[in-house]
Amino acid sequence: MRALMYEGPGKIRYVEDMEVRDPEAGEVLVRIAASGICHSDISVINGTIDWPAPAVLGHEGAGVVEKLGPGVTDLAVGDHVALHTLANCGRCGPCESGRPTHCRQSYGNRAQPFRRNGEAVSSFAATSTFVEKTVVKSNQAVKIDPTVPLDTACVVGCGVLTGVGSVVNRARVRPGETAAVFGIGGIGLNVLQGLRLAGASRIIAIDLLPSREQKAREFGATDFVDASQGDTPRRIKDIVSDGNPDHGSGVDWAFECVGSTRVLKDAMDSLGWGGNCVMVGTTAAGTTAEISLTPLAFVDRGVMGARYGASRPHQDIPAYIAQYRQGKLMLDELVTQRYDLKDFEQAFHDLEEGKLARGVFVL
Repeated sequence: MRALMYEGPGKIRYVEDMEVRDPEAGEVLVRIAASGICHSDISVINGTIDWPAPAVLGHEGAGVVEKLGPGVTDLAVGDHVALHTLANCGRCGPCESGRPTHCRQSYGNRAQPFRRNGEAVSSFAATSTFVEKTVVKSNQAVKIDPTVPLDTACVVGCGVLTGVGSVVNRARVRPGETAAVFGIGGIGLNVLQGLRLAGASRIIAIDLLPSREQKAREFGATDFVDASQGDTPRRIKDIVSDGNPDHGSGVDWAFECVGSTRVLKDAMDSLGWGGNCVMVGTTAAGTTAEISLTPLAFVDRGVMGARYGASRPHQDIPAYIAQYRQGKLMLDELVTQRYDLKDFEQAFHDLEEGKLARGVFVL
């Protein structure tokens, strides 16, 4: 079967002879219909994320259940499902208290459900969606309304869960609060629409590419700052204050969606008193940053991580699909371009060039 196989830093290959095993106890085999193209996959290829080769990449997919492993009773063959990457155990304290992103078993899952030429091939992020069929734990497949197009539903599994979830689950932004979003790619756009849904009063989008302003405003931005012009924190504070210092000294929330220590500093510097910075972007292992402690201690500022939007996939995915059907959540507008799997070089190039909100491989 067709797949994109990672062979080491800088090496990715399209193959047509990948094999996948049958599902074991508690697993399902899913025929992938479509997969979103996330920058995390690029981060594996360029070495930012350390992952063993060979592996089948992709982690944002939707498809149809083809086979059930022993003991699976909550899904049926033919169900339409959106996949997520949390291969959590479902039994530990964090899982049972509704915090599956804290489950220790959901970290570093490197199963080997694939084979090629007799060699074992790993999955990526416990999912692997750049392939015609994959095997996942049954709790990673969330049944969705079959009338929702799968090449739209696929983007929920990472971009929407991470972006919207960072706002509503992790930050819990309240109506009337102000926010700045640094980096308006697929994740940043979902942070913007999460802020719009949360009722934020001022939503400032920041990016190095002025061409992203129109899309940012479409998803909820009230203002746009071209970061290539410099002095970004001051410009954000000017927007929030409307020229009147009594209106505030910065934003209540800053979302760093790039994974850059330089951008993190700008995000921290844009905060007002009592403001918090949420780190959403992916950094290389071992990355460190210098943060001035005085503003944290004396004006109640904070910085927090947001793994996978602190998501609860079995609650959040159906809720997001329902909001999409009600016209509240924008999914169709996220998909900029659809590609055949063999055209991966063009797809990755377009992503790196900033041309895509979300690209999708249609299988």
